[in-house]
Amino acid sequence: MTTVSAPGERATTTSLLRYRTIDLVTVATLGVASGVVFWGWSQAWNGISTLALFATPPAVGLLVGPWLIAGVLGGLVVRKPGAAVAAELIAASVEMLIGNQWGTGTLVSGLLQGLGVEVVLALLLYKRFGLTIAALGGAMAAVFEVVLYEWHSYYSVWTWNYKLAYLGCTVLSGAVLAGVVGWLLVRALAATGVLDAFGAGREHHARNAV
Repeated sequence: MTTVSAPGERATTTSLLRYRTIDLVTVATLGVASGVVFWGWSQAWNGISTLALFATPPAVGLLVGPWLIAGVLGGLVVRKPGAAVAAELIAASVEMLIGNQWGTGTLVSGLLQGLGVEVVLALLLYKRFGLTIAALGGAMAAVFEVVLYEWHSYYSVWTWNYKLAYLGCTVLSGAVLAGVVGWLLVRALAATGVLDAFGAGREHHARNAV
């Protein structure tokens, strides 16, 4: 399923680049809320990653998806250039400031993950925001994170078999746990009415119109 912009919302270049106050506040809110979730997931990481399911090192990539969701949420809700990057970077900053095991490297990850989502939305000119696009955004966030950062910073000694297997696991996790789950969260938020000022909210009302 692919969702297009709501009627009357086909943005000109000027309106696409113009941020309203509510856009800025929403990006910040999504980023901060996601950052707290990121921090909680970072605390759970050490215990969960030792389970037998993850005995093969590349399989830990299946756990990465939750860290990619802020960019998906920001992009799907605000639908303007930079929203995905900003939401993911704010979330990474909050996680780092509360305290995690990766320190300032978290900011690098946040930037790259947000850029991955941004690339997908930009290629579609910020006009499509459906389930497939969300999944692609989560998957691309994983590609940017792994290929541009983790392969070199954390797993440089791994063989290419391990590196590619890790990439595959992370892409799957990003597509499902960030992309699909992020899309479902946006739909759930739209149903409550809190996104009525955004395309997602208007699309919800259009779908449910008698």
